[in-house]
Amino acid sequence: MHNYHRWWESRKNTAGLKWFALLGLISVGAWFLAAQSMPAASATDEDALIARYRRVEVASVSDAIEQLMGKRMYMNHHIQPIFTAKFVGFARTVQLKKDEGNNDPAALNGMLAAIDEGAPNSVYVMAVEDGADIAGMGGLMGTAMAARGYSGAVIDGGVRDVAYLRKIGFPVYATGIVPSTSVHHYRFGGSQITVQCGGVTVSAGDIVVADSDGVAVVPRARAQEVLDLAEQMDSKEHSMYPWIEKLKSIQEAVKKFGRL
Repeated sequence: MHNYHRWWESRKNTAGLKWFALLGLISVGAWFLAAQSMPAASATDEDALIARYRRVEVASVSDAIEQLMGKRMYMNHHIQPIFTAKFVGFARTVQLKKDEGNNDPAALNGMLAAIDEGAPNSVYVMAVEDGADIAGMGGLMGTAMAARGYSGAVIDGGVRDVAYLRKIGFPVYATGIVPSTSVHHYRFGGSQITVQCGGVTVSAGDIVVADSDGVAVVPRARAQEVLDLAEQMDSKEHSMYPWIEKLKSIQEAVKKFGRL
């Protein structure tokens, strides 16, 4: 009998240790899963924000910024698309500085590295110093951006290889189409810095929205409130079209909805 009790106590102790170990593993596993899910939740929030911005018009975004911030954040009329497009993404900024006649083979390496470091939903925003007649990008750069999931590119300067960019469907806004090169004429001036593009200050991570009406930039810190107001403006405007047709009066529709 004495041996039986010793055996029974040993069994209970072993079982207790096993349960303790199992609970420990469960706790560690739960902590690990929670830690792993935190970045995903952040990424999901950004994806949801971008998805909502894709559904609003640039004109409404521009109006919302002006109403909330009291300033213009749309690019000037010189920034034009190479084909009709609509895109939204986070600004990945690059600057090119004039360096005429340079023979440095590494002069533009930073420009290429900036592309390869970009994430999906990026918008390549390039400021080319006095670059109206210089192609800031072309087909090779556009192919790399498309392969990495960029939303599009906005160049305060020229663009080339337009036939190929249209073929692959990569949207670019620029000041014009030119066949020139930046090699031996420019040097990389920095990336993920604040730049002037189309008359607007753009910082890395700002939200860039583009459609047939042009390009606007939303400061990242104000993205949510601008979006909320832009969606309200869009809803009102789209509701006005049938009322104008029905009443044959824009004045009555404006009185009803308060949107122009």
